[in-house]
Formats: sequence, C-alpha cells, structure tokens
Amino acid sequence: MLGKMWSLNGRYKILHLTWFAFFLSFVVWFNLAPLATQVKEDFGLEVGQIRTIAICNVALTVPARIIIGMLLDKFGPRKTYSILLMYAAIPCLAFALAQNFSQLVISRLALSIVGAGFVIGIRMVAEWFPPKEIGLAEGIYGGWGNFGSAASAFTLPTIGAFFAFGGGGLNWRICIAGTGIIAALYGIFYYFNVQDTPPGKVYRKPKSARGLEVTTVKDFWFLMLMNLPLSGILMVLAWRLKKVGFYDGNTLYIVWAALIGLYLFQAYNCWTVNKDLLSGKKRYTPDDRYTFSQVAILELTYVVNFGSELAVVSMLPGFFEGTFSLSKAAAGAIAASYAFMNLMSRPGGGLISDKLGSRKNTMAVLTFCMGIGYLMMSTVSSNWWLPGAVLLTMACSFFVQAGEGSTFAIVPLIKRRVTGQIAGNVGAYGNVGAVAYLTIFSLLPEWIAGGGEVTPGVISQANSSFFQIMGIASLIVAFLCWFILKEPKGSFSEFHEGEEEETTLEVQSKEMGDFLPDSNV
Repeated sequence: MLGKMWSLNGRYKILHLTWFAFFLSFVVWFNLAPLATQVKEDFGLEVGQIRTIAICNVALTVPARIIIGMLLDKFGPRKTYSILLMYAAIPCLAFALAQNFSQLVISRLALSIVGAGFVIGIRMVAEWFPPKEIGLAEGIYGGWGNFGSAASAFTLPTIGAFFAFGGGGLNWRICIAGTGIIAALYGIFYYFNVQDTPPGKVYRKPKSARGLEVTTVKDFWFLMLMNLPLSGILMVLAWRLKKVGFYDGNTLYIVWAALIGLYLFQAYNCWTVNKDLLSGKKRYTPDDRYTFSQVAILELTYVVNFGSELAVVSMLPGFFEGTFSLSKAAAGAIAASYAFMNLMSRPGGGLISDKLGSRKNTMAVLTFCMGIGYLMMSTVSSNWWLPGAVLLTMACSFFVQAGEGSTFAIVPLIKRRVTGQIAGNVGAYGNVGAVAYLTIFSLLPEWIAGGGEVTPGVISQANSSFFQIMGIASLIVAFLCWFILKEPKGSFSEFHEGEEEETTLEVQSKEMGDFLPDSNV
C-alpha cells in the first residue's frame, strides 16, 4: 500500500479526497483559536466571555457525532460529508457578520456541529480498503485531516494580517467567512468526485438508523449505561456556562431538564430499533452478533487518547511558558510540535496495528506507553533540560496519536452495517474526555489551594496532578484492552464482513446471465 500511496486512482483517490475533506472541516472547526485575541479586542469582551465562546465551539459536537453517525449509515458518506461541508459556510458567515456577543455564541454553537465530520470519513475509507490495510488507511485519514487544526493556527493570523488594512475587524471576519466558503465549495466538488463504495460493492445499511442496533438484551442495557456520559458531559458544559455568567441558575435547571429529555429521547430511539430483540421476537445468529463491550472499551480508549490530546493542546503553551519562563511565541512553537506529530503518529499507529498481527495487543501497548508518558511528564519542572522536556512531549504525543489511529483501525471491524453509528459514539467519547479533562484542569488550582491564593507553586502542582490523572486513566484503560478487548473477526483478511459472499453471488449472477441472454440479472 505504501508504494501506491501517492496514486490518485481508485481507492487512493478516495482516500486523498476524503482526508482533505476532514482537513477542511478541522480548519473551520478550529478557525477561532488563532483569531480569538482580535475578536476579543474588537468586541471588548472579557476573558470569561471569550472562554464561553471557546466552550460553545465544542458544545454540540458530542450529540452531532451521534446524529451524523446515524445519517451516515442511512444516506452514505458521499452525501453526508458533502452536505456537512456546504453547511459549514452558514455558521462561518453568521460568525463573521456578528455584531454582538449573543450572535457570536449562537453562531459558534451552530459551527460546533462541523466538528462531527471526522466520523464520516471513517466509514468511507473502510468501504474502500480491506481489513488488512484498514489501520494505515484510517490513520492517514485521521492524522493528515487532523492537521487542519494546526493549519488554522499557522495560516489564519498571517492571512488576517494581510487584510488588516480594512480596519474594523475586517481581517478576522474575512478569515472566518473564507474558511466556510472554501469548505462549501469543496463539499460540492467532493459530491461529484467520490462514490460510497467501489463498483459492484453493496453499501450495507441497518434496517433503522434511529439508534444503535445491538444483538443481545444485556448489550442493550449496557448501551443505555454508556449513553449517560454523552448527556452528562453536556450538563457539565451547561454548568460552566452558568459559572461564567452566561445565564442564571434558573436557566441552568431548564437546560439540564432539556438534556435529560435528550437522553430519554435517545433511549427511546434505541428501544425502537431493538424492541423486537427485547420482546424476544428476534434472535441473532452467533455469526451476526457483536459484543457491545468492545464498543465501550474503544469509547474509553478515545477518551484517554483523543480526549487528552485536545486537553493537552489547550494547556501546553501555558505549561511551557510558566515552567521554563519562555516567551509566548517560543512556548507556542514548542506546543505546536504536539499537533505536528499527527502527520506521522496516527498513520504510524494504524500501520503498527496492520503489521503487528494483533489489533488488540497494539491498542493495549500504545495506551500503556501513553500512560507512562503522561506520568513522566508529571515530573517535568524548571530543573529539567528544556530539549529533554520537548523530546518527552513529542514521544508522549506519538503514543497518544498512534493510539487514536489504533482505535479507528478496530472501529470499522466491529459490525459493518452500523460502522457509522459506532464511529459516532466512539468519536463523541473523545469530546467527552476533552471536556472532562479540561474541567478538571480548570478546577485543580482552586482545589489544591483550598480556596486560597493560587500561587505559581500551586499552578505547578496542579499541572503535575493533571498529567498524573491522565496517566493513571490511560493505564486503567490499557488494562481493559489487555484483558477484555477481543480481536475483531477477520482483522487481517482480504474482505470485510459479508463481502466474500457478495462477490460470490455477483460472479454466479454474471455466469447465469451468460446463459440467459434475455435475463435482467
């Protein structure tokens, strides 16, 4: 596969067009961070208000990834990705034309949906690449596409400075609007240049995409349990918005009630899809079953790898600046190395998963090494040699992002017809982890100081505790991978689940057609 990587034909064309779609969705999703200072100055916002807008940037990504997964399984990745990219222009233009804080918040909430684009390409790539190559292919898709966040950070400030002659905030407004327009144009291009499956291959769909289909009664109740954090983390987000004064306590209770209603609605949809199973009218054959515990463990792996990555990217510049007394520019450049590692780490994790011979063991080893890396980072202090701290950070980021690649080397192999929904659930848990980690990070200084003054010493201790929490969580999940996660069936075969049968039927049909000239087979 590596030798044909740069081909723009067949499945490689689909891979390159799809990772670039993901790249643009991340450029759009992360287009605020590098321009936040300008937005703050032009609107005269307080620190709490600009942080509120940043929170809104991820608020709806959790439910959006679930919904996008459902739409993906029903309509296919070609239509779903194209529509999402075209939709991106609407909130981008709304944000660029905003005249007050409320308009900024509302448009940013709408834009957070674009962050769900990742799950779409997971199934597109899985449809075009066989299981034996799925790790590297998904790794390239995720790693190169994820680099869109770094591309935003490096290019948008320069482009904004070029348009600064207009004054009145024209520079950042052009940047935000431009990213949305480019994404929309690419969405149109993508629609006319890709197909959901290779010629002759059937796109498998669930009978209903309203909720995730499970194959045992026990797994249904496990699904209900694992859906709780998806609504629970949104309740945490709502509480944080109240803490910064976006609304009062009464409004918070209304929002919480709405989120409880959202969970019950999701539970009802899952019951609707699985009611025949629950009533005993339907039984799955052993070959058609999958174990939901495998999905649950992958959700937890994505909490500790992608969730921690988003959290670390947010705090790393301040960590290096405070620990080593660096300038903001120098600290930012060092922290950027963490994101740059995506270009090789995520494909590397997928490639290791393809070559090691056991996707389960690959997942466990990478997660274990990630945990050790975070525990080592908890020891970094001003006494450390700076280049050594940078090398440790890059090594840790390799295992984090390689773990992400390993996670999605397994996701498409669990159950083919519900790959979109499984990818959506696993992806959503990455955002659950990010919000949980960032919430803990924001509260640690207050907890350690016991309500007293937050000194540099307290901040240093809080940083150390934060890395320790992520390290211990990673080691626990590594343990689960080793002893509970199972190797997917056909992990390294030439065909996905059900494809050999389809191919045989197609050949038989063609042979029958040769003997029946008037046949419509």
